[in-house]
Amino acid sequence: MALKLSTLSIILGALVAWSNSYGLFKPAAFAAAARKFPRSLPIGWLLTLSATVWFICYLSLENISDFEPLKPYLYALFVGVGVGACLYVKDFLAVRGLAVVLLLLAKLMVDTARWADTPWRLVIVTWAYVLVIAGMWFTISPWRLRDLINWATATESRTRLLSGLRLAFGIFVLALGLLVF
Repeated sequence: MALKLSTLSIILGALVAWSNSYGLFKPAAFAAAARKFPRSLPIGWLLTLSATVWFICYLSLENISDFEPLKPYLYALFVGVGVGACLYVKDFLAVRGLAVVLLLLAKLMVDTARWADTPWRLVIVTWAYVLVIAGMWFTISPWRLRDLINWATATESRTRLLSGLRLAFGIFVLALGLLVF
């Protein structure tokens, strides 16, 4: 069953709005939690293993006949890479896991928006490409997310302002899902 663009927009908009409302109303607590994120091993394990499972699901859906005999080996390889990253690449594991999740989420967003019959779908597609760039950038240099978080949460007013902007964007995407798509 294919995911509808309206459903995806409602879910993504609600997640963005919900997570950033915390930053708007409790900026100090939000900033403290955000600063812990890049080096959090439990979150890193969760994100990395979730991304591994998600990628394996995408691989299982691939129906190119040239890949069929290789699928068992590819499954083993990618599960090994995901688990191996958790065991041996602990530095900024949460950022690396998030980067892969962002790339997979962007694929889902573009695939879902591909056949929508409205120009508003470009909001989702543009957002997806921003996620692709962020995912690649944070994969190559994960410390940049730490630096970005530190900058974004340097003061309570900056944390509140940026959370408010992201909250507004989340409400906008939620409204698109409810009213347009």
